[in-house]
Amino acid sequence: MSGDEFPATGRLAGIDFGTVRIGVAISDPQRQLASPWDNYTRRSPELDARYFRELVRTERIAGFVIGLPVHSSGRESRKSGEARRFGQWLAEVTERPVRYYDERYTTSQALDALIAAELTKKQRKKRLDKLAAQIILAGFLESRQSADAPPGPLSD
Repeated sequence: MSGDEFPATGRLAGIDFGTVRIGVAISDPQRQLASPWDNYTRRSPELDARYFRELVRTERIAGFVIGLPVHSSGRESRKSGEARRFGQWLAEVTERPVRYYDERYTTSQALDALIAAELTKKQRKKRLDKLAAQIILAGFLESRQSADAPPGPLSD
């Protein structure tokens, strides 16, 4: 499979990219549901690669959906570039295709949900990134987005 092809079937992993922690969510094989999976704390390129290769192997991941942080205007940010570089690295080390999905406000949505659940600050921190990854992956699944499209501005 070339880097441009994205599988139509199989489990996907949603990624809430961070330079310290990475939130991971996983879909079911039919791509109907997205579930929070893990918060991975980055260690080194070698250990990070081992973690993601193991995730692909044990969970039979067909592809990755990485949250792309963009401004409300739809323009990409400095963090967008970091997420894209991470996505290129992830595709290389796992030999799985990557797609990007507009992640505007997903962390805020996740935090609001955790506050509404009346979790302590410590409990929220433990769950925030993987819940944000779930929101990213669920949005991708709902849109049935099969190719990268540049994010547009928010409508009024």
